[in-house]
Amino acid sequence: MANSQTTIIPHTQQPLVTRDYPSREQLDDIIVASATAQEHWKVLAFKDRLEICRRFLDEMKSSADIIAGELTMQMGRPISQTPGELKGFLARGDYLLSIAEDALRDVPLPNEDPNFRRFIRRVPYGVAFLIVPWNYPFLTTVNSLLPALLAGNTVLLKPSPQTPLTAERIASAFLTAGLPRDVLQVVHLPPQLVKYVCGHPKVTYISFTGSVSGGRDVDQAAAASGDFKVVGLELGGKDPAYVRADVNIDYAVGELVDGALFNSGQSCCAIERIYVHESIYEDFTRKFVDLVKTYKLGDPTQSGTNLGPVVSGDEEAVQLMNDSKYGLTASVWTKDQEAFEALVDKIDAGTVFQNRCDYLDPGLAWTGVKHSGRGVSLSKYGFDQVTRAKSVHIKIVA
Repeated sequence: MANSQTTIIPHTQQPLVTRDYPSREQLDDIIVASATAQEHWKVLAFKDRLEICRRFLDEMKSSADIIAGELTMQMGRPISQTPGELKGFLARGDYLLSIAEDALRDVPLPNEDPNFRRFIRRVPYGVAFLIVPWNYPFLTTVNSLLPALLAGNTVLLKPSPQTPLTAERIASAFLTAGLPRDVLQVVHLPPQLVKYVCGHPKVTYISFTGSVSGGRDVDQAAAASGDFKVVGLELGGKDPAYVRADVNIDYAVGELVDGALFNSGQSCCAIERIYVHESIYEDFTRKFVDLVKTYKLGDPTQSGTNLGPVVSGDEEAVQLMNDSKYGLTASVWTKDQEAFEALVDKIDAGTVFQNRCDYLDPGLAWTGVKHSGRGVSLSKYGFDQVTRAKSVHIKIVA
C-alpha cells in the first residue's frame, strides 16, 4: 500500500500537492476522536449548530475567488466556469439551513387519551463517513455534510485524491466558524483504508458518491463488518433525453449541448443519450452539430457529441430511455404538458425533467434507481437520510 498521494495538475501534468496517508493506528485514533466529539456535539442546542453552519457559509463566501483558482488547478475546469460551483454551493447551503429546523423537528402524534403523549424524533447516527468525488467536489460535499452536522453527527470527510484541497478548505472554514475540534476531520485514504473505515464499528453512516464499482466496494465492506450500517450511494448515470416533435428545437439544442458538454461532460447527471422524434431528427441534428462546432475547447476541456437513434413515438422512446442499468435523471423536451405528465411514471429515473437537464434543485430529493444508487440527499428527505427515527411513548402518571 502506498504511503501518500500526489495530485497532478491536469493541463500541465505537474504535481500540485502531496498528502500522506495515516497508519491504521492513526486512523483508529481519528475515528475514536470523532465518536468522542459526537457525544458533545449531539447535545449542543440546534440553534448553536445552525449558527456555526451559517458562519461557515460566510467564511466560504469570503474566500470564493481563492477557492475557484485552487479548484481549476486541481481538476482542470476552466476558471470561467468554476465560480458557478461556489455560487451553487452557497445557495444550496443556504437552502439546507433554511429547512433544517422543520426537517429535524419532533413529529407529534394525536393522543385520544390525555394520559399518553407520543412523538417521533429524528436522532443522529453518530460518526458519518462521507466519500466525495472530484467532478463537483463542493456541491457533492454540501449535499450530505450540512445535514449530517446539523442533525448532530460528526463527520469524517474523504475527498478525491484529485481535489484534496477542497475538503481542507471546508474544514478550515468550519474551524474559523467555531466548529468544535474533531467534529469534522478530513482524511486522505487509499482504497484499502477506505474499506477499513467502512467496516469500523464506530462508523455508523456512510455516504458515497462515485462509480458503481466503487459504491459496490463500499457497500460490501460495510456489510462485511457484521454491523447493520446505513449506506447512501449516489452512483453513475447514463441520463437520457427525449425530444418530442412539438419541441422548441432551438431551445432544446442549446440546453442539451450544454447538458452534454458542460464540465467536459463530467457531471453526475450529464446528458449521455438523446432520442429524437423522426419528424425533426434532421433539423435537430444539424443545429446540434452546428452549435457544438462553435465551442472553443482547449486544455483541460474536451469536446464530444452524444446523440441517440431516431425514434418513432413516445412508447418507443420510453423503452429506449429505460433500456439501461442506470437511472439517475431523464429529460423530456416538449411543449405538451399533458404528454409529459403521462410519461413521468413510465420513466425509471430518480428525477424526470421537462425542458431542462443537468440541474439539482435543493428543494427536491436527489436520488437514483437501479445501478445509480440508493438513498437520498437534498430536500427535507435528505435530513432523514442522516438520522434515524426514534419513537417516544409516554404514559403520564400522577
